[in-house]
Amino acid sequence: MSSFVFPVLLVLFSLLLSEGFEEVGARNLTDLKCPTRKKNFAVMTGQTCQKSCEQRNCSKTRRCLCDGECGMSCIFMGLSCPWPMLINNAETRLTQDSHMFGDFMEVTCKSGYRMADGRETAVSRCQGDRKWSFTAPCEDILKPSSHCKPPPEIENGSHENGPYIAGREIHYQCNYGYRLEGTSTLLCQENGEWSHTAPTCHSVNCSRPPNIAQATLVAVHKSEYPVGTVIYYLCKKDFLLDGSNRVTCLKNGNWSQLPHCRARCPVTAQRSRMIYQGRKLWLYEIPGGLVHHGETVTFFCRSQNKTCSYTAESQCFDGVLKLPDCYEEPTYLRYHLYPKRIVSEIPAC
Repeated sequence: MSSFVFPVLLVLFSLLLSEGFEEVGARNLTDLKCPTRKKNFAVMTGQTCQKSCEQRNCSKTRRCLCDGECGMSCIFMGLSCPWPMLINNAETRLTQDSHMFGDFMEVTCKSGYRMADGRETAVSRCQGDRKWSFTAPCEDILKPSSHCKPPPEIENGSHENGPYIAGREIHYQCNYGYRLEGTSTLLCQENGEWSHTAPTCHSVNCSRPPNIAQATLVAVHKSEYPVGTVIYYLCKKDFLLDGSNRVTCLKNGNWSQLPHCRARCPVTAQRSRMIYQGRKLWLYEIPGGLVHHGETVTFFCRSQNKTCSYTAESQCFDGVLKLPDCYEEPTYLRYHLYPKRIVSEIPAC
């Protein structure tokens, strides 16, 4: 093959690989749409994606460029990948004069060797994480088969990428809102077969949200709700919401923590004043004689020598406001005949 024809073929080969954007370089892709970054893509491939610039701007030292399957990313200006690059049983050469972001390297197996998928040549791209996209070694073609075919694709889920060599495990995971059933890990065996059948992904739904005492569900009409659905609770009049009124269907099929509707508390002390909302009040001065859930009322207690008073607090909890143990309700006669001698009116200790 002439020295002119081979570079032309190499360029054509690089363009054919652009379906997965493996070899789309640092160009801003005005003629090709850059893929949207997939969730957990970096975990499955080992590539470290840079900060996305699809919805935010980059710093002054970075440019918003397409980084293959990482999508539009903030790439450091002047970024380069290691060179020379040594790969077992292979020869490497740059297809241009530099090894900057988006540049290409050709990997060619030596005689008698092949890549795990049977190829002799591959094109690798300099990525935004300063690594080449393809650095897998070439294997001896005289050795027994030591790789597996790509594992089955599953609906509503994905698996890790290759190489699928013997002894390597690959992991499946389901998309958001789906639950994995079956074995999540498959092992590539020496015989070239996978250890298990691929798992399946099934949609996760929450059942109709439960009713809460003294609460109303807003616009709930279905028997099942997909993951991520948000429903709302409203408490009836005179009841206080304890918790968030917003409840979400979680990916385990359960609803997030439910709120409670708490009742107001009646104040049972009638013949002495108390401190409520920072003011010293008689019971009739508290609207309805009721305080809200969570509010605190301070009562007056008489000292042992009965000459002075001290305070003790009690908090309303869902309709119950306990009187402090030290509090004694003044008698009817003392309240009417000696009002200035009742516990709330004597000097403080």
